[in-house]
Amino acid sequence: MFTGELHQFVELYLILIMVYAILIMSSYLILAHLSVKQLKEHLKKNSFVNYEVLLSTEFAPHLSLIAPAYNEGMTIEENVKSLLSLNYNNYQVIVVNDGSKDNSMEILINTYDLILVELQFETKIPTKKVKAIYQSRNAAYKKLIVVDKENGGKADALNVGLNIAQNPYVVCIDVDCILDKDSLLKLAKPFLESTEKRVIATGGVVRIANQCIIKDGRLVEVNIPDKMLPRIQVLEYLRAFLLGRMAWERLDGLLLISGAFGAFDKEIAILSGGYDHKTVGEDMELVVRMRRYMHDKKLPYTVSYIPDPLCWTEAPESFTIFKKQRSRWMRGTIETLWIHRKMFMNPKYKLLGTISVPYWTFFEFLAPFIEFLGLLITAVFIILGLLYWHFFLLLVLFVYFFAVMFSVIALYSEERTYHKYPKIKDFLKLLGGALIEPLYFHPIAVYAALVGYMEKIRGTKGWGEMTRKGFQKK
Repeated sequence: MFTGELHQFVELYLILIMVYAILIMSSYLILAHLSVKQLKEHLKKNSFVNYEVLLSTEFAPHLSLIAPAYNEGMTIEENVKSLLSLNYNNYQVIVVNDGSKDNSMEILINTYDLILVELQFETKIPTKKVKAIYQSRNAAYKKLIVVDKENGGKADALNVGLNIAQNPYVVCIDVDCILDKDSLLKLAKPFLESTEKRVIATGGVVRIANQCIIKDGRLVEVNIPDKMLPRIQVLEYLRAFLLGRMAWERLDGLLLISGAFGAFDKEIAILSGGYDHKTVGEDMELVVRMRRYMHDKKLPYTVSYIPDPLCWTEAPESFTIFKKQRSRWMRGTIETLWIHRKMFMNPKYKLLGTISVPYWTFFEFLAPFIEFLGLLITAVFIILGLLYWHFFLLLVLFVYFFAVMFSVIALYSEERTYHKYPKIKDFLKLLGGALIEPLYFHPIAVYAALVGYMEKIRGTKGWGEMTRKGFQKK
């Protein structure tokens, strides 16, 4: 009798695992289908757009770029050059040095001929003390403002930028990113197009810049990383941006705009309270809070997303840095979902509460835990000799081939649209990465997420050190 009950439990366990796998894979396919439809419509709609017209129109939105910097001495000169040379007229660049311990400020002062200035601004969001504000004596850098402040974290630095920004829209960007020259033109377009709903935020695609060649703050040659870890992250980013966020934008249920590059309506960002310095997922949390604010006030709004590759960033190349990054992402997800738990399955927030938040809860937050628990139970069944090997192996093969197929779909979508990796050898590298990823990268990502769970339970705060290698220069 006891043995029979055990076998029934094993059968129930395998059925539950199969059901969960089918649910999560089905959701990926549905999102991919919606993403492809949205991508086609976007390309068709914008195929004949002349973005240069935005440069001359008086209606072009005035933007303030906010770039927090902490110990970015390796890349800060090239990155600020990139920000200052964008193909856009109505913008300023605010670099906020968040108490760096390296030579970041020295590099900025010497490279851009900075001098102290008295700049009046209203502190609408409380922040750490601003020690000094600099501007350049060189007319070529008149758009640049550099703020030196006490260390308070990325969210605090962004809030300083929100306080100082002189324009109605702010673009928050990681200072280690390289932008395409037309990035601001494309990012500003949704603010001009929407008439019935207020666009409160918009974001674009982020790509991996490891082993790419940078010259004078510009990306001049795209290469696929030789190292496997950053190479697989190229695939991961393709899936996330091309086959995920496009769908959520179509559904108007987007919860996340990458902290690496996103634009916001400054008024709504400030009315919502600015960035929360108590969470390490400040980018996601602000988007959710701004959306919640608009719902609570019953104001018509939307969050836009642009599939064009606008921003290139350096991905972790070492397991140690990757683990820190992904554990922080998990902590940020947990904090955001907990802060806004009132939205979960709440019809007041429409699709956001009934689909977006539950999806993130079950398939982003809980997925690593469910997978780890499943592995533990499977190990126990193996030890007890209760595992149905034929069924289990079929399930493993099914999941593996689905993972590979989904990466191939992302690669195919990239090839048919933006084709940023034209070399055959680069395509083959990515294809090889797709075959290896489920066996190599995925377990590492799950482990990093589990570390994030433990860090949250232990009350770990802050980002941790994110050492950068720096870009290759030509």
